[in-house]
Amino acid sequence: MNPSADPSEVDTASWRGQDLRLIPAAATAWLGTLLGLLGGWWITMLCGAAAVVLAIIAGVRARRTASRWVLGLGALAVLGALTAGPVALRIRAAEHDDLRAAAARGSDATTRVVVTERPRPVRGAGYADRQAGTRLVVIAATVDAVVAAERVVDSAGRILLLAPAEGWADLLPGQQVTASGRLAPAKGAELTVAVLSVRGPPSALSPAPWWQRAAESLRTGLRSLCSVLPEEQAGLVPGLVVGDTSTLSPRVEREFTDSGMSHLMAVSGGNVAIVCGSILLLLRVLRVGPRTSAAAAAAGLAGFVVLAGPAPSVLRAGVMGAVGLLALALGRRGSALPALAFAVSGLVVADPAMAADFGFALSVLATAGLVLLAPKWAEWLVGRGVPAGYAEGLAIPLAAFVMTAPIIAGMAGSVSLVSVVTNLLAAPVVAPATVFGVLATAVGPWWPSAGRLLVRLTEPEASWLITVARHGARAPGAVVDWPDGWWGGLLAAGLLVVLLVAIRLRHARVLLAVALAGGLLVFVPVRVLAPAWPPASWSAVACDVGQGDAAVLATGEPGRAVLVDTGPEPGPVDDCLSRLGVDRVPLIVLSHLHADHIGGLESVFEGRSVGAVAVGPGRAPAWAWQRVADETARRGIPLLELGIGQRLDWPGLSLDVLGPRYVTRRSVREQDGTVINNGSVVLRAGTPAGRLLLTGDVELAAQADLMAEGADLRAEILKVPHHGSRYTAPDFLNAVAPRVALVSVGAGNTYGHPNKSTLDNLTAVGASVARTDTDGDTAVVTDARGLALVRRGEPRGPPRS
Repeated sequence: MNPSADPSEVDTASWRGQDLRLIPAAATAWLGTLLGLLGGWWITMLCGAAAVVLAIIAGVRARRTASRWVLGLGALAVLGALTAGPVALRIRAAEHDDLRAAAARGSDATTRVVVTERPRPVRGAGYADRQAGTRLVVIAATVDAVVAAERVVDSAGRILLLAPAEGWADLLPGQQVTASGRLAPAKGAELTVAVLSVRGPPSALSPAPWWQRAAESLRTGLRSLCSVLPEEQAGLVPGLVVGDTSTLSPRVEREFTDSGMSHLMAVSGGNVAIVCGSILLLLRVLRVGPRTSAAAAAAGLAGFVVLAGPAPSVLRAGVMGAVGLLALALGRRGSALPALAFAVSGLVVADPAMAADFGFALSVLATAGLVLLAPKWAEWLVGRGVPAGYAEGLAIPLAAFVMTAPIIAGMAGSVSLVSVVTNLLAAPVVAPATVFGVLATAVGPWWPSAGRLLVRLTEPEASWLITVARHGARAPGAVVDWPDGWWGGLLAAGLLVVLLVAIRLRHARVLLAVALAGGLLVFVPVRVLAPAWPPASWSAVACDVGQGDAAVLATGEPGRAVLVDTGPEPGPVDDCLSRLGVDRVPLIVLSHLHADHIGGLESVFEGRSVGAVAVGPGRAPAWAWQRVADETARRGIPLLELGIGQRLDWPGLSLDVLGPRYVTRRSVREQDGTVINNGSVVLRAGTPAGRLLLTGDVELAAQADLMAEGADLRAEILKVPHHGSRYTAPDFLNAVAPRVALVSVGAGNTYGHPNKSTLDNLTAVGASVARTDTDGDTAVVTDARGLALVRRGEPRGPPRS
């Protein structure tokens, strides 16, 4: 410390032992670039120029007083000049790129591009004869050459390829490829100039760099080694280790998101800290010097970055880790905040698009929380008798949550209230799982048996993480809806500031504690001890499973129910059954084999006893029939075929099989969607609430067959055919004459379900209509007035993009 420095100025250069001098420079680069991306390149230029002027004026005064801020003001001047110059010019070049005009016109184009990131899968739930899974990939690339509308376009900008997974999912960074398709405008606040919806396979494909091929071989080897683990754990481990979620179960992915743990599957500073920390710890045991240790850790860091791939989160974590290792080599302690500021500045200047990247903001703010808040909070807890290890374990996820909650709230329109608890429970096993996984990846190609042994050591950790995420996602109120966008983020930030200030004031703490206790006294009895769901004496429930069907029929025994169809994907139907307290399912009926009716089958078996699975005569599509047969055989569950006239009885419930009346003679390959729909099993259920007609997806021909054969279709409750599509005949609705109509349909679906004319016809016959896309799970009950509907609310909403 300079003894002639003014004490007040020395204090302003640090806060709680942290060096703040690089913060203004980093803030200038980040915020100036962000404002330019949002409003125009000239804003970035003005912000940078203003920073230079301010740095010069303040620098003159700082030199006179020998202030420690001289270095920081010099950095501010340099970053201001870079922001006003190269960064602003790059934003301007992207704004005026000629390819933007062609994209605005929606022109057809053929482009020669260089892939810059590994393809990102776009998963979709199954529907009709399409299997759930990855059908599309998003590929970031830069343009080498492009011909749009038969005209050469001068462009060297960034482009996103939205391509079929087949043929495109295996591309690697550094490869050149030619793609053809239709251009569309890119979204704002980024340097991407166009999006190309690709048609056809890749052509003129160049080889990838050798290091990318080597990294992909190692990632493939890790996935192969993980085949010795159970399915869910086998998909999770590569995500934990190298961010490879290509084999991750959609159910696990959703549960990690809802429980606030999705960051564990994105390579970030946490992975870098674990890898580098393990190397440094080993070398410390071997008494290796700090500079040699830092060099060895840097080599490990470089290899890990190549292994994980050049995604933005990987690059920013790598830069942050490299700066920290440099500080170690130079003997600098307490340099985390300057390292963070340096990383932010360098990354934004190198790639201005990072300034508007949500992942970048989350990473920076989470790291800042760990540096600025977590140590102080841990110290406060220790001072009140909490053991040091537990205090740090609680302070770290809490600090990360506080710093990132406003960004997550504005981005996702929701807040996970369980994320602090779930991350606290997850923290002890993340490091060993990562270390074992990295070692397995490195050792596996040369010593497969050792690689498999190391992978098996990750199974307990992966199982624990899945258990934590699953229970966290199921917790009452785990995810709370919140206003999205900038205003939602600012509202969350304001609320957190008020809470943090209130906690620091004694009287405010007392008031906050009283308010919290009062809230618990109201919330716990209402939501936990006497929950509103499930309603008493429910007879049937239409589950909100998205764009698909799943209906639960109560028997006279609590916890025991029959299930008709399982929705499009694992998870939603399991959640519905759990909310109803169903742990025994004597029969699962699959009305037909379309993906939106069988997709959740495997999750029904989790934690429940299942008596049998029943299907109709249809065996198309072939992949679906094979999947059902394999799943039931693997679990030792009988697979039955239902026939017309068959009757099944349980206490308080009966099922009569009414259809299908016509079974096609076409081969499996010749059956289209309509033929498969018309082969749906049609059931009439006898319940305490009245008769319920379950119709699968029958369309006009099958409805006509049922009426022509004289089947007794009268029912108080109708599960409306085919998600309320327009292929429902008014005569069929008149024959049923329902008082209640249940429409199982997904929010934001692209099929036009439910059709307005069908809803109008239901109203015309006097039916009260409930829709799962707006009402959530919907129960049919009997009360003092007779038949009634109880809507749970909290619908799932449109699929996450």
